[in-house]
Amino acid sequence: MSKDNTIYYLTFENIKDTDILFNDIYSNEDTNYYFCDDFSKDFYIYLARCGFICTSTIYQDKLYLLPEMQFEYALLDFENLHISKKVKKLIKQDDYEFTSNTRFKEVIEKIDEYHEPNWLIGEYKSLLINLHKTYDNNDFKLVSYEIIDKHTKQLIAAEIGYKIYDTYTSLTGFSSKDKKYNNYGKLQLVLLAQELQKEGFSFWNLGHPYMQYKFDLGAVKYSRNDFLKRWLPKVFI
Repeated sequence: MSKDNTIYYLTFENIKDTDILFNDIYSNEDTNYYFCDDFSKDFYIYLARCGFICTSTIYQDKLYLLPEMQFEYALLDFENLHISKKVKKLIKQDDYEFTSNTRFKEVIEKIDEYHEPNWLIGEYKSLLINLHKTYDNNDFKLVSYEIIDKHTKQLIAAEIGYKIYDTYTSLTGFSSKDKKYNNYGKLQLVLLAQELQKEGFSFWNLGHPYMQYKFDLGAVKYSRNDFLKRWLPKVFI
């Protein structure tokens, strides 16, 4: 939540105005969340390129997009990737398939089942499905990464995120709560990091730096200012 408990209404025109973006948003160290009712593809892509990560919220029975200019970010540089012994064991077992964009809609549905409450609903959910179908450019590409049981073809763990040039940002994901699939969520993260490195990506934006698993993976916490120093030269072209 914003430190001053104020959430400002945000428009496409606001963030296209570089004076507002840099002097009123990036430099505002008391506010991180904004809200809007514009679920257009162009606005969402521009928000992502500016460094916002969006969730959603319901207020008075209406769904709003909730773009966040985070106070801090967790970034993974791939040379810092750490693979635990348990994940190394799963890799050796080779009883899984690691895929991308093969079961996007199912991933969306599994995320809905896994998270309660879930912010990926309504117009936001429709927006992402539409983006996945219709938009595939270097400046933005929505993707899913999946771990599938090689024998049963069950979807075990997955996430959705977006590529912007040579950066990747995670949005949300899930992993099976079945005990026999312990650590497969961590496996998905490791395999994704290796895939991104193989594809020549610069870094992985894991969003909020408040979950230990991100640091266990090798991520480092960045202030907003330090994040933007790395982010903007890569994506704000």
